[in-house]
Order: sequence, then C-alpha cells, then structure tokens
Amino acid sequence: MNIKAEIAASIASAFKELFDAELGQEAIVLQPTRKDFAGSHTFVCFPFLKQSKKGPEQTGAALGEFVKNEVEAVANYNVVKGFLNFELSDAVWIEQFNATCANSNFGQLPVSGKEIMVEYSSPNTNKPLHLGHLRNNFLGYSVAEILKANGHKVSKVQIINDRGVHICKSMLAWQKFGAGQTPASSGKKGDKLVGDYYVKFDQEYKKEIEQLVADGVDPEQAKKEAPLIQEVQTMLKLWEDRDEAVVSLWKKMNGWVYEGFDATYKRMGVDFDKLYYESDTYLLGKDEVSKGIDKGVFFKKEDGSVWVDLTGDGLDEKLLLRGDGTSLYMTQDIGTAILRFRDCPALSQQIYTVGNEQEYHFKVLFLILDKLGFEWAKECYHLSYGMVDLPSGKMKSREGTVVDADDLMQEVHEAAKERTEELGKIDGFSEQEANDLYETIGLAALKYYLLKVDPRKRMMFDPNESVELHGNTGPFIQYVHARTSAVVRKATELGLFESIESGTGVADLQPIEQALIQQIVGYEDKLKEAAKEYSPAIIAQFSYELAKEYNKFYSEVSIFNEPDQEKLKFRVLLSAVVGKTLKKSMALLGANCPDRM
Repeated sequence: MNIKAEIAASIASAFKELFDAELGQEAIVLQPTRKDFAGSHTFVCFPFLKQSKKGPEQTGAALGEFVKNEVEAVANYNVVKGFLNFELSDAVWIEQFNATCANSNFGQLPVSGKEIMVEYSSPNTNKPLHLGHLRNNFLGYSVAEILKANGHKVSKVQIINDRGVHICKSMLAWQKFGAGQTPASSGKKGDKLVGDYYVKFDQEYKKEIEQLVADGVDPEQAKKEAPLIQEVQTMLKLWEDRDEAVVSLWKKMNGWVYEGFDATYKRMGVDFDKLYYESDTYLLGKDEVSKGIDKGVFFKKEDGSVWVDLTGDGLDEKLLLRGDGTSLYMTQDIGTAILRFRDCPALSQQIYTVGNEQEYHFKVLFLILDKLGFEWAKECYHLSYGMVDLPSGKMKSREGTVVDADDLMQEVHEAAKERTEELGKIDGFSEQEANDLYETIGLAALKYYLLKVDPRKRMMFDPNESVELHGNTGPFIQYVHARTSAVVRKATELGLFESIESGTGVADLQPIEQALIQQIVGYEDKLKEAAKEYSPAIIAQFSYELAKEYNKFYSEVSIFNEPDQEKLKFRVLLSAVVGKTLKKSMALLGANCPDRM
C-alpha cells in the first residue's frame, strides 16, 4: 500500500472509531500541502464536520493524532483552520529518494496501450511561419512529448493547407508582378518570397476596390467585382480542374515554401511523423459530403451549394461546398479526420492544436463527423490556445505586419548572446561553443516563455524578459541545471561522486533537503496532471519550483565543506538527481539544458 492510500485508510478508520461515522475511503481526498505550510499531504476537514460534530480545528487535531499513532510514516501533523497537514518522517523521504535513484525509468510511465495523434503547425503555403506558429508548434510538440512520457503511443502530424483561395492569391500576384523572381535570384527563403506576393496581392486588390468605390460601386460589391479577386476564383477553379499550367505554378511555388518551412522547423527543434496535404484530403471530404446528401445529413440550396443545418444543436447552418463545387476548410477537415482514422485503426484520440478563434469550427467539425456516423468523433479534441501579442500590437499576415518566426528566433539568439557576454559566462568557450550556447539559451527562453502560460490564455511575449537569468524563465532553469552539473564535475574530480543508482545511506535530512526530495518524487504526478490537462505550463511551473528550491538549498547548505562524508556524498547525489530531473522536464518543453553556462 502506498503512503497516500495508507493515510486515507487511517482517516477512514479514525472517523469510525472517533466519531462513529462510516466514511468510504473513496470520499477521502488528500491534496498536496501548500508551500507556506509544513507537510506534504493535506486533508480538508470542512466537508466532514457533520460527521465529526466538532469544529474544523478540533476535527483536524483528533484525526491528526489518530493517524500519527497508527501510520508509522507520519512523523507529525499540524492543523491550520481546518486544513490537516501531515508531515512524513525523514526515513520515508530517504526511502522514496533511493527508490527514485534506482528507477532507471523515472519520468517515463508504463505503456498504456493508448494511441494518440497530435496535430500541430498546419500552416498555409502562402506565407512564412510567424509568432503564432511558434506557440502552436511548441505547444503541440510539448503535449505530444508529455503524452509519450505518460506511456501513450503518439504520432505527431500536420495538415499542410496547400490549396485554396489564399494560396491562389500569392500565385496570381507572383504571376502578375513577380517578373520571374525566385528564391535564388532574390536571396530570400522561399516561404518569405511567396509571403511577399501574398502581401502584394492585398495591396493591389485594395487599390482596385478603392477605384471601384470611387466610380460609385458599393464597397461590399466592389470587393466581389475587383478583377484580381475574380481572377483568383478562376485560378482556384482551374486548379481543381487540374489545369496543367496552374498546377505547375502551384507545385513550383509550394516547393519554395516547403524548403523554407523545413529550415524553420529544424531551428525550432520540432518534427513530424506524418504529413497530410489538403490537396490530397479535400476530395475525400467532397466525397463524404456527397454521401451526406444521400443520407439526408446535408442539403443543397438553389445555387448548388451544400449545407448542414445545425440549428437543432444550438448552432447555425454551415456551408460545406460552394455553388461552383469548390471546397472549404471544413470540407478538407472532414476528409482529413476520416483518412487519419483509416490510416491508424487503433487510434484512440485525435488532438487538434489550433488557436481559440477556431473553437466554433471544431465544434461544428466534430458534430458533423458524429452525424455522419463516425463513433470516434467523440474522441476528437480541440487543444485551443490563446493568441500571442507583442508590445507592437496585433499581427496581420495580409498586411505584412506579422512577426516572422525566423526573425524572432534570431532576435532571442542575439538577446541571449548580449546578456551572456555582459555576465561574462563564456570563459573557456570556443567561438562555436559560445554560438551554440546562445542558440540553446535563446530557444529555451522562447519556448519556456510561450509554454509557461496556461495554453487557454492570451499572452504578451517580451523577447528581452524571456532571456533573463533570474525569475521564471528558461535560462534561469538552465543556469540551475548547469550549477548541478558543476557540483557533479567537482565531486567527480575529488573522487566523491557515486552513481545515481547507488542511493544514499544518510539517516536524517535538513528541511530544505526534504523539500527537494518531495518535489522530485512528485514529478510523475505532475506528468499525469499535465497530460490530463494538455498543459505544458504544469511542467514549466514544476521545473521553475524545483530550480528555485535547489538554489535555496545551494545557498543554505554546505556541500563540499561538510565534514560528514556520507552527507557530502548525499548532497552531491541530490544535486545530480535534481539536474537529471530538470533536464527531463525541460526536454518535455523542447528545451535543452547545457552542462556549462
């Protein structure tokens, strides 16, 4: 029986013996004790005063005394306004620490048999990746890694939105205004070059609208009658009809974009197990829409467009196919979802990492799939996240005001370089080693800053604040890890370091040592919580709290001036385990921890 279950069972016995009240063990919930109170496990007495017929503090004191006398692991207890906090003995924490040291799979939970697919990134091939894509990629990648650590089989995928009106806009603009420009001739990454022509289309389109309005055309009508938008609609229809020239142009420009994306993903440190393309899946979606008409799930309007009526579900009517037969994103997403479950028959769940502005879209998608008779529709989940703002304001792709992902990664690299050189932290580093360190610090700063906030919240990103070596930042945690590595290096040089698997034979602990062990052994519970909530922020907060606690330990407790050799070795070993745990937890966020900083 584990300690938590043992305490819960004792509390149940206490209610029976002290208060003559039958209380099922399942009703007894133990929470982690708050940081400002002594203890590790807390029982909240308030809901059970009816059974005890006593005040909250009297109830807590009676239960605490009973459990202390019955459960050997409990060394003491305290009651704070009805919160009963149990303090475990040093022997228990030492035993748990040694078990952690001996567990070569610590931080990797047993295989669950559950297969999960996580979609993230999913860019359009008409523009480069931007700041929003960074949060998306880091969030999707991290959730996938957290799910893996929970024992699930995980596939990381993306759907590349490689067709449609937006893609045709950049194609048409290049065709009209590009004069044969290529990535090679322009010296630009392919995704950036194509993005320039997406912006160019918007600029020229607005000029046409302004001219039509000046000629007396209604502004809304002018948007539809502008020659450029009509040419785009024609190009999209030609693409769907597989016109050779249009398809050739599409392949060429998308090829430029893919080369650019690959370079950006490599620097981000994210990867994918499988790629899906909208150009492959939209036809499957159209087929399913046709089947849905036959089943009476969808209906046609007079102009030939196809719709689904969701008013009975509290929503509205949703367009699935335009009157000219062309597809929409919803059509493509229907086809993609079906294809994925066909590719992976054992799939338990499909997770879509997409911004919260698309919440309605996914609510409709999952409802449509359910109406089409797919049981697995209930296992689809939208991992919704808030937008990222910068002090400069909101970003707009078509106006060219987005914050480019490559530029931002370079900016944090430069900020990390400046801050590290100011602090004189690169003595003994070669030029290449120093440059690699700046990149490692910069990317960890960026990833940690974007992931430490609950995914559902909108956030403000400050590049300069992200690279600080103090406070709740990635570089602070990296620095603490480097400190633990320095302790292990020095101990190794002195011949004092024993392997982590050896554990320790110390008999008593300082309060700060007990607090550190308590945090370490709670890591796997945080892993489970992060997976349940789909929240890397839980892992980020764990990493920060552990790093803070170690810094306190490092300043309060002597390591190498300790005369007791057993305690000295234990503190080195504790440092090593903290470092190992920080490295594991930060890796789940996609961040590396260097041994030297």
